[in-house]
Order: sequence, then structure tokens, then C-alpha cells
Amino acid sequence: MSTHVQSLSQELLQTAALPAQAAPPAQAEQVSRAAGPARIFLAVTSIPVGTNPVGLAFIPNGDLYVANSGSSNVFTIDTATDTVIGAAIPTGTTPAWLTVAPNGNAYVPNNISNNVTVIDTATSTVITTIPLSGGPAAAAVIPSGNVYVSRFGANSVQEIDTTTNMVVGAAIPTGSGPVGIAVAPNGKAYVANRNANNVTVIDTATATVVTTIPGFNQPNFVAIAPNGNAYVANIGSNNVSVIDTTTDTIITTIPVGTNPWGIAVGPDGNAYTANRGSNDVTVIDTTTNMVVGVPIAVGSQPIAVVVAPNNKVYVSNIASASVSVIQFDPTLTTIVPNQGPITGGTVVTITGTNLTGASVDFGGNPATGVTVNATGTQITATTPPGAAGPVTVTVTTPGGSASLVNGFTYVLPVHATSLIATPALTKLFPPHVYFPFLTATLTDQVTGLPVPGQTIVFKIGSNLLGTATTDAQGVARFNETLILTLILLNGGYDASFAGATTASAILSPSSDHAGVIEP
Repeated sequence: MSTHVQSLSQELLQTAALPAQAAPPAQAEQVSRAAGPARIFLAVTSIPVGTNPVGLAFIPNGDLYVANSGSSNVFTIDTATDTVIGAAIPTGTTPAWLTVAPNGNAYVPNNISNNVTVIDTATSTVITTIPLSGGPAAAAVIPSGNVYVSRFGANSVQEIDTTTNMVVGAAIPTGSGPVGIAVAPNGKAYVANRNANNVTVIDTATATVVTTIPGFNQPNFVAIAPNGNAYVANIGSNNVSVIDTTTDTIITTIPVGTNPWGIAVGPDGNAYTANRGSNDVTVIDTTTNMVVGVPIAVGSQPIAVVVAPNNKVYVSNIASASVSVIQFDPTLTTIVPNQGPITGGTVVTITGTNLTGASVDFGGNPATGVTVNATGTQITATTPPGAAGPVTVTVTTPGGSASLVNGFTYVLPVHATSLIATPALTKLFPPHVYFPFLTATLTDQVTGLPVPGQTIVFKIGSNLLGTATTDAQGVARFNETLILTLILLNGGYDASFAGATTASAILSPSSDHAGVIEP
């Protein structure tokens, strides 16, 4: 390998440890950008990968490709288990920042071998290799579905037709040392020119330069926020410049960690910088352009960052041959339905954020059938049995836990009852009582069992005779001896149960009328 080739690679990736740089004095636009109170987040896990990992890109099935510049291959990370799967995919020499086109193919710029490896992500096999001189560095998809590749040593961007996998058109000139590329919703591509300290703006529809924006300090990577603004990580000034993509002017700068190399924006609108000099990640709220919480410690020399649809953050650490995974603590919004029977079995939907990998419990009892959608914003679960009353619903993920206090109420089931009153056994002439008690039997129609301990009211017409309590067989007895005449004159009596709540059910009211039988 020639000295020139070695120096080109060393200049692009700077694989030797970066010296720490002091943060620059605060400028007028930079003061007081930490949103308080500060929150502390931690990297959940670290995944060993190949040597000197750089670029990261999600493939259509949701897994993650990692370009290992030192071992000249691509690893695949299963984002469900956060483990490396399958065999390493060979690339050219020193693969850097890759991208995945709409057709599902991955395009990997190889800085030293001066070519681009094309990988079919469905089979993880190499389709072809496209020659491209000038030290290709980073790739990005443009609105047509084609790919732009920055040429770090040739100070230009080259378009690749993703249908033919051939270079198309003339090279588009940029500033010196172009690296990261991002495309705004208006179709303009923003190219960070690290050595020229500026950003080239390209109209992707015509492949022509619109303007060049000055005022950066070793800009390395660009990300587009939901509001359309472009966020540029400045290695040399430890901050992020924000570009209004309508006017193509810098509107503010945000201090971050030391030597931010990579930047990405997640589905929640937050931006994340990979701070290579301070071995951490800074979180920026792009709606306020303020830093959220304190920096998140990751591996050694983080160089690139991507955010999954479920808001998990993946960071490549070039000096520790690893990818750090950050999962933020969950938040909960609603649970529907918010009540169900004490027997359990209610299927509920819980909404919130950062719910990937969740377990759920209701009042400390684990739910079953827990599934989480791809974006980590919705859980489906089945309630366990529980005691009647409200319980707290708690969701636990690798990033933390969150609760809905008294979020679910267990309710007793309603059981219909039947009350059967036994006819009075008596006669009028001569007056005679064959059995001295009126009886009524209460039964739970759902279980078929007698209901003990319940009050039964005995009446004749509108006249209250009295009450009795059901025994273990569900039978209530009331002495009829003194009211024999009244029973006979009214042709019988009425028994009623007003309903009640027990530990296992709500018993519905029931009643019955009993006549007179003369043996």
C-alpha cells in the first residue's frame, strides 16, 4: 500500500486517538442551551463487531449493517436481539459510511480500494463492485432512488444509478474533503466538506450546485430534522450548526461533546451526535435546539450514529470494535380498555414511547401475550387474574420502567341469581300449619351453586313480614305460624333478594311469589 493511500485513509477516518479539544468560548447563539433538569441515560449494551467499525445503515427487514473499515467487511446485527448474525460480507478495502437504496441494495463506499460494493440485503451477498476513484467516503439516497457518494480525495460527489449500478453524469464539485451527505425534503443535498469548512448545497433534480454555505469548523456529517432544518456536526468546534434549508443560512449553533463526528435524527425529532473525543452521545431536541440531559457514555471513539424506527440508538465505536445500543426509558400514555374482570384474560393496548423489549405487570402480576409494534409505541398484552379494584400497570424495558398508577381496574363479574320460594303448606278450615316456615332458596345461575349469607325479604303484598339469611344451602327460613291467616287471605307471599357484592361476583337481584298448597 502506498504512502499516499495510507495517508488518505488516515485523514478520512483518523484511526489514531483524537487529542482532547477544549470547548470553544460560548458565542451569542450558543449560550444556555442545556434543557433542565438534566436527565441521565445509559447505553444498554455493547455489541462486539469487526475492526474499526464506521458506517451504520438499517436494511429493509429492520436489521443493521455495520461497515468495519479495519477488517474490510460488513456485519449484520439482529436488532431484535442486538447480536451479530450470519457471516461477514466482504467489501473493498476500508469501507466507510454506507447507505441502503429503496430497491433494498446496500451501497458501501470503499475509501482505499476506490470502489463501491453493492450488497443484496435480502441475501446478504455481493451483487457487484462499482469502480469509483477519489477515495469514496459516504453514501446517501436522493429522491430519484439513486445514490450520491462523496469522494473525499477528489472534492466531488458522484451519482450512481441504482437500477444499472453504474456511475451516471459528471462528478459534482464540492469543497475540499467532502464526507457526510443528507437530503432535505425540498430535494436539496447538503454535503459537509471537512477540509474546506463549508457545506455544498446540490439540487438533486439537476445535479448542480445551488450554493456553498461557509461558517463551519471541520463539518463531518449532516442530518435532517422533521422541521426540514439540516444539522451539521463540527469536529473542530465541538458543536452542531443548524441550517435553515429554505434560506440556506446558519440560524444557530448548539454546543455538544468533544469532536462530534456523526449525527442522526430519530423519529421522535431528537438529534444525536457521536462525540469521538469525549466518548459519548449528546441528545438535542430539534424543536427547541436545546441539549436534553447529560451526555450518554458509549464505547471508545464513537464515530457514527443511527436511530431505529423504535427509537433505539446505535453508535459505532471505531476504537473499541463495538456498537453501543442506547434505549431510553419508556413513557406511557394510555391503556385501553382500562377495566376488566378479576378472572383476567382482558386484551389491552398500551400506548407510549420506547416500549421495545417490554414486559408488563398489573399490580405486580405479570401479563401474558405481550407484543410490541415495530416503532415501540404500542403494546398488546393479556391481563392476569387480580383482586377487585384499581391496580398500577408497570412496563419495564431494558431502558427502564414506567407506570400508570391505578391505570387498570379489576371488576367483579355480574352473576344472575334465581330465588325459589316454597308454597306455604296450610289450610284455613280448620286452621292448620303443616310446616311452620316459609322458605326461599337462592342460587347463583352462573356457577349453579347455592348462595349463603344473603338477606331475603319476605312480604305479603305491600306488608313486610321480615327478613331471613340464607344458610350454607342457600335457604332462608321465616316462621309463618303467626301470619297464617294473612298468607291465606292473600293467596301466598313474596320473597325477594336485592342483590349483593361478594368477593368473587356481583349478584343480581331476583324474586319469587309462592302460593298456598293444602295437602
